[in-house]
Amino acid sequence: MKIIYGELPSGQTNPNPEITYYEPSSPVTDIAVIIFPGGGYGGLARHEGQGYAEFLSKAGMHAFVVQYRLGSAGHRHPAMLEDALSAIAAVRTQASDLGIHPAKIGIMGSSAGGHLAAHTLIAWHQYASNISLRPDFGILCYPVITSNPSHTHKGSMQNLLGKTPTQEQIEEVSCEKRVSEETSPCFLWHTYEDQAVPMENSLLFAQALREQGVPFELHIYPHGKHGLGLDTDFDWGSRCIQWIKGLFT
Repeated sequence: MKIIYGELPSGQTNPNPEITYYEPSSPVTDIAVIIFPGGGYGGLARHEGQGYAEFLSKAGMHAFVVQYRLGSAGHRHPAMLEDALSAIAAVRTQASDLGIHPAKIGIMGSSAGGHLAAHTLIAWHQYASNISLRPDFGILCYPVITSNPSHTHKGSMQNLLGKTPTQEQIEEVSCEKRVSEETSPCFLWHTYEDQAVPMENSLLFAQALREQGVPFELHIYPHGKHGLGLDTDFDWGSRCIQWIKGLFT
């Protein structure tokens, strides 16, 4: 485990996220996953960061946990997105030195971290960079996707945008509305019983992916509260690893 720091693609406002690198166990792959922990844009849940990283590294993948800026510290959109893109630039810049294939770098997030991952998947092209900022795949675990009041997580949106966002800002962060054919393949999972972030969030994003012809795998499990991470009665983790490896075989 070691710390690296984000790059600074042009046009960004002082991103320099701390990124913790978890080296893979044998047999080592050349696949990397950059992880954005959940926490409502107000904190960073350890089990959705370090917990995932240790799980992925045991499967032979390079894992990176990003400490992105938070609304609880007074930061607002687009600071979080810029930190996510900076992390992608940093990992891709160092890929050859770390044994990572530069076209096998994905992102992963849960809850609000899932929103950040989804936002990165659909907004990576907004910043100029000498190195590609496009993730090669996305893993969205019970993600916040929409800003629609019927299904959104209000706390996450308030931490992201503040108390008085404009309608334009609200629309900008509703990720299902900006999926395109350039959006990368995704693995999504949610539970039917999730009361904090309704499963409609994953359904909306999957529908948008379908409409744009973007491949995805979606699992809706019948039982389980919000924020489970890997502590489940169903083995979504192994299925996710199979899906990732299947992208490159």
